[in-house]
Amino acid sequence: MGLLDKLFNRKEPTRNKDTGNAIQRYSKSFKHALDGLNYAFKYEHNMIIILICFIIAVILGFVCKVKVFEWLFIIIISGCIATCEMINSSIEAIVDLITVKEHPLAKVAKDTASSATLLLCITALIGGLIIFIPKIIQLLGGTLW
Repeated sequence: MGLLDKLFNRKEPTRNKDTGNAIQRYSKSFKHALDGLNYAFKYEHNMIIILICFIIAVILGFVCKVKVFEWLFIIIISGCIATCEMINSSIEAIVDLITVKEHPLAKVAKDTASSATLLLCITALIGGLIIFIPKIIQLLGGTLW
């Protein structure tokens, strides 16, 4: 508690933290994380689209025999997109919790959060095209130039 809090008699904010020993807390935290994933796949349609795109990228990766560094790009960018979408969903839920009215700042929060996911998806698309187009052309018997 800071000096100003003491001067103005402010109470320290409380958090709803899990109790128990370390293993119990980690177990509860892991369950909460799984609950979040379950919610996202159940109610956020973009998570299904992200999963389908990841599966397609993995299948194409095996068919096209991508290199290790290309696999790293596919895995990392896919994880970043899914993570960003989960953060986006969290921001939207928090905004909805604070206000159900349409407010310009609520719109800014939601729109900028979703645009972060869009930017990652565009990056993934460009990276995927760079990785896969030459390999698909070779598989089809064509030459690159």
